[in-house]
Amino acid sequence: MTSDDATARGAQPIDSLVATGKGDDGTTGLLYGGPRIPKDDPRAEAYGTVDEAVAALGLARAELGTKGQYGVLNPALASLADVILRIQRELFVVGAELATTPDAWDRLEDDRTRVSRAMVDAMTVLLEDLERRIEMPREFVIPGETRTSAALELARTVIRRAERRAVGLGRDGSLPGDHLLPYLNRLADVIWVLARAAEQAEARTSTPARVDGRRRTRPAPATDDRTTPGGAQTR
Repeated sequence: MTSDDATARGAQPIDSLVATGKGDDGTTGLLYGGPRIPKDDPRAEAYGTVDEAVAALGLARAELGTKGQYGVLNPALASLADVILRIQRELFVVGAELATTPDAWDRLEDDRTRVSRAMVDAMTVLLEDLERRIEMPREFVIPGETRTSAALELARTVIRRAERRAVGLGRDGSLPGDHLLPYLNRLADVIWVLARAAEQAEARTSTPARVDGRRRTRPAPATDDRTTPGGAQTR
């Protein structure tokens, strides 16, 4: 739409630090410029879902902050907020990679605007460390034991959705790097374990998915790239 068109339709100049009006036609820009894309483009859907995950993780971090403010933060949860903040910041790297116009893929930088192998490896190390610190449930579980764990579970499901969106982009050759998908997959596992750690830090036991509450003789198994009820790891 040209300035003449805007004038003809009665549009007013926007005096805002946030709004530009450029997206009023349903399009959005990509990182490093390039052609604008529709806001329902698969790329916009993918990085928008990552943005949702960052916000959901913010709920969990805010809950921990409130506990700290009122002096009721369990010492076992003290380091959890820092882990969540680290993940939130790393998700901005994921979002940048997804939001980069293909013509600028050569301008991406590992750990800043592109997910690196090191990020995947570090998330794997974090997962292994967390698993050693908790008692793993022996049944698929239902979220909701604590506000913190419920917020983490919400974030996990959003991350899985972001992963599904990214899989579609990868199938179309629209992912710049090789590590974004493994990172999201590993991250969802980490968030699931963090939710269990949050429950156990407040002496809460996960609610089993089955009404009879029977327990498996072994920890609930991982499944092959499927999102399962109760948030079992899907490595």
